[in-house]
Amino acid sequence: MSNQNLQQPRRTTCPYCGVGCGVLATPHSNDRAAGGPPVAGDTSHPANHGRLCVKGSSLHETTGSQGQTLYPRVLGSRVTWDRALDEVAGAIRAAVENHGPESVAFYLSGQLLTEDYYAANKLAKGFIGTPHVDTNSRLCMSSAVAAHKRAFGEDVVPGCYEDLELADLLVLTGSNAAWNHPVLYQRMKAADRPGRRVVVIDPRRTATTELADLHLALKPGTDTVLFNGLLVWLADTGALDDHYIGQHCNGFDEALAAARASAFAPQQVAEICDLPEQDVVTFYRWFAGTERTVTAFSQGVNQSSAGTDKGNAIINCHLATGRIGRSGAGPFSLTGQPNAMGGREVGGLANTLAAHMEYDTPGAREWIGRFWGTDRIPEAPGHKAVDLFDAVHRGEIKVLWVMGTNPAVSLPDSPRIREAMKHCPVVIVSDCIARTDTTELADVLLPAEGWGEKDGTVTNSERRISRQRRFLPAAGEARPDWRILAEVGQRLGYREAFLWTNAADVFREHARLSALDNRGERQFNLLALADLTDEAYEDLAPIQWPVTGADPTGRARLFTDGRFSTDDGRARFVPVQPRLPDARPEQAREMIINTGRIRDQWHTMTRTARSPRLVQHRSEPFIDVHPEDLGRLGLTSGGLARLASRDGGGDFLGRVRAEPGQRPGEVFVPIHWNNQFSLSALASSLIAPVTDPVSGQPESKYGVVSVRPVQATWHGRLLRPRNAPGGWQADYWTRVPQEHCDAWWVAGCEPVAWQRQVTRWLGGVPDLVLEDSASGVYRAARLVDGRLQGVLVVARDASDLPDVGWLSSLFDGRTLSRQERRGLLSARDVEVADVGPLVCSCFGIGERQIEAAIRDGAADVDALGRQLKCGTNCGSCIPELKACLAAGVPEPASAAS
Repeated sequence: MSNQNLQQPRRTTCPYCGVGCGVLATPHSNDRAAGGPPVAGDTSHPANHGRLCVKGSSLHETTGSQGQTLYPRVLGSRVTWDRALDEVAGAIRAAVENHGPESVAFYLSGQLLTEDYYAANKLAKGFIGTPHVDTNSRLCMSSAVAAHKRAFGEDVVPGCYEDLELADLLVLTGSNAAWNHPVLYQRMKAADRPGRRVVVIDPRRTATTELADLHLALKPGTDTVLFNGLLVWLADTGALDDHYIGQHCNGFDEALAAARASAFAPQQVAEICDLPEQDVVTFYRWFAGTERTVTAFSQGVNQSSAGTDKGNAIINCHLATGRIGRSGAGPFSLTGQPNAMGGREVGGLANTLAAHMEYDTPGAREWIGRFWGTDRIPEAPGHKAVDLFDAVHRGEIKVLWVMGTNPAVSLPDSPRIREAMKHCPVVIVSDCIARTDTTELADVLLPAEGWGEKDGTVTNSERRISRQRRFLPAAGEARPDWRILAEVGQRLGYREAFLWTNAADVFREHARLSALDNRGERQFNLLALADLTDEAYEDLAPIQWPVTGADPTGRARLFTDGRFSTDDGRARFVPVQPRLPDARPEQAREMIINTGRIRDQWHTMTRTARSPRLVQHRSEPFIDVHPEDLGRLGLTSGGLARLASRDGGGDFLGRVRAEPGQRPGEVFVPIHWNNQFSLSALASSLIAPVTDPVSGQPESKYGVVSVRPVQATWHGRLLRPRNAPGGWQADYWTRVPQEHCDAWWVAGCEPVAWQRQVTRWLGGVPDLVLEDSASGVYRAARLVDGRLQGVLVVARDASDLPDVGWLSSLFDGRTLSRQERRGLLSARDVEVADVGPLVCSCFGIGERQIEAAIRDGAADVDALGRQLKCGTNCGSCIPELKACLAAGVPEPASAAS
């Protein structure tokens, strides 16, 4: 693509969650150092109609070339592409010759484009001959995949986003959509109308419960009991659709018998789930009496050792009432990643083949082999993610190729994962980010193109294929993943199979394969897209599969005729025997742990932490604890605490937050922090590698940890220029990237003689110092030629530390004015009001601004929005705005404070 074309507005797709929002990007320069121009929502895209969440609207802040992988490296040294690709091909060839094809493994990512995924699957399963190809989608959606297959015969989401708006009863279970699918949540919220009801099923009170007419804060792990009880209620109250069951389903009697064996009545359900009986009855009555019901489920259901059963318990209730394939009705899996579904289409999971074919599909291996021109397709499925890294740890895998993901952070029992990768003979990592916990373990590091640089397609939660289009030049020598894979394939001797010239070539082949021997048995079919010209591929508008001669513009809903993808065309009820978590707190300090995402961060922060405003809302790893548990455990809100896994595998150090929305006896921690950003905040190190026996998905929502306070004698803020060398030490630290510098939240358990240690912390002797030993206050600043090089602010209590927003702005290289120098030790510009802790990331509105607006008469969220704009974009901050309104307003601080 020419530089001239790169300057034109480009329609592309957001690379974060599975909503698949359309983005309009208009580059104005090829200068990548400082990031790209602002982005906007694409009003023509049917997923978001122009709306973006704060992560999406900050995408331009994450596209700078600084921090990206720019050149191939082998054992840490920069090499040419030819040398790097020869190393990769040589390692694979040697492993296959000496140990067999199963000694090679690939670990892929829902961040890859479909074309990348297709190339990886073809190379690995088709020509290397290894079945060991899995993906980080195993960690978020594989239980939904397995549930779909058991019930429908194929991994398909039967509905569309419009159904979430049309439903008269919307059930959100295991889904904090307000934070994790914000734009879709806003669509649900905007669809509010008289008579529409919303039930939120979640152990925690989250931002999403703001939408709820009924919140069921059930005991973790008891979802199957709740939905089995619903199935029994439907049968006992005459709410079944007997005609639908008889005409279109198998196995109902067995499923009902299993449900009766575990949940006889609402009273029993309520006792097991730890819910008020009347709330259970209300939910059951609403579900039984509402024809247009959608049950949307996400990670809280999937990330469980019983996740597949949970999904089938939900689907059973929809099949029993005939609420599937109909407008405003159906089970709906909310996908976690932007292209988890695209990866599933091409066989990116270890237990699948390409084009929704299975290893046990009669003739599938032979069909695909003839299509690809190979006889090397494995005979049986490979290792799923947790088992795959166990095989790496045992030494069975000699070459591991990781693409676009960070398993050293995201997989459970992360210390064991790191140990496995360290001992693997050859670890290849393809990534656009140079420094992650995983790239640090790479023997061969390959620079892959990132969002804005690469070209291809993704498929969102409603089966909608959208284009990701290139609008930026590649950083350094980065290449698209599919091209890297193709060149390795050619070096391995399979030139004819990998002669693609562009992403459109790969897509056309993928589309042709989807139609191979497909006479309607498989819903996934892209036959009408198989002959797209390059120009038509470039202009491809968002479209929902299947896309065939019968449905040339796609299809919104599946199974409308009651025919499914099973051998006999009938849906299958699945008997569900509840399996509650085995582990239980046994000691006074033990608690149940739940992990998950937060509003402004994504996965392991490699992209979102490059945007300073996305770090401000929750700038430290934290531990949410119910207020009743604070005194019992000796914790204080705002203090530090350490969590330790029962088996001693890992620990987590974070800031305690008193959170009434937690169930007593349970804690919540975020998944995002890792060794690049904090000393000891790997949530995955606390999670045992317990998996669902059907899907292989790890249990990330339930574990047991001990909780102990950390008694820090001092807390501090350190600001240094970005990438400044460090020589300081602390018992706790978290790096908080700012626009012009790095800020560090630090704390220590032993007193520090600051006058002797400050030079190490600031990189030189300070120019300004303020010390009050009696109160524990120490502040120092260092300047060189009038430019700020470091600031250290220390207090006994973290609540006494100032916001560092103004200080960080002074690291832009300017020569400080006299007024700015005067403000250094007070950490604020005395002539500019302090906005306080950030609440609305979209518009940068802080707590003190909101308090001032309330004092000025803003009495509700709408009034705050009119005055400050907060809450008027993605809406994720609305629950916090309501909390500010409910809390009342403190007296304004005096000018001297």
